[in-house]
Amino acid sequence: MPLFTSTTTDSLTLKIDSTTFEKVYQLYWEKVYAVCYNNIREVEPAKEMVQDIFKSLWERRNELEIADIQRYLLRSAKFKTFEYIRNKVNQEKHICIKFQDCSLSSNCTEEKVLFNNLTEKVNILVDTLPCQCKRVFQMSREKGLSNKEIAEELAISERAVQYHINKALGVLRENLVNYAI
Repeated sequence: MPLFTSTTTDSLTLKIDSTTFEKVYQLYWEKVYAVCYNNIREVEPAKEMVQDIFKSLWERRNELEIADIQRYLLRSAKFKTFEYIRNKVNQEKHICIKFQDCSLSSNCTEEKVLFNNLTEKVNILVDTLPCQCKRVFQMSREKGLSNKEIAEELAISERAVQYHINKALGVLRENLVNYAI
């Protein structure tokens, strides 16, 4: 079975079925991983990006018209890493602003310790959430994705995304009452 099918007389597009998908995955996953890893230098996030890229390819296989699969995958990897870097920079800016505000305070060290303890407690609580709830919450709060983007990526409704976020926030509120300011 050929990888490409003709849609017009002068262009070929990739027809993705399970066999083709496996072949594409075997051929390109290392290259996609290399692009992700070389841009962010973090193993686990790079692996997650590769998984997300191929998951998206599979979920959108019927609507995509791909003429050059390698170019498509490598471009997707670049976009994923740029998105990751952008979100990480935004998080760091937010934390930096928090610490700059802290420098104006007389009890800065105490605030930093409290902030680190709170961050650790939040991470522990997030890790205890059910798998889908945890993933939705992290995509929303850590990656900065909108509910619509999360819904599309996970193939769930926006209402389900909102449900999971509310559930996660409820768990955090319930367990962080001692940290209320």
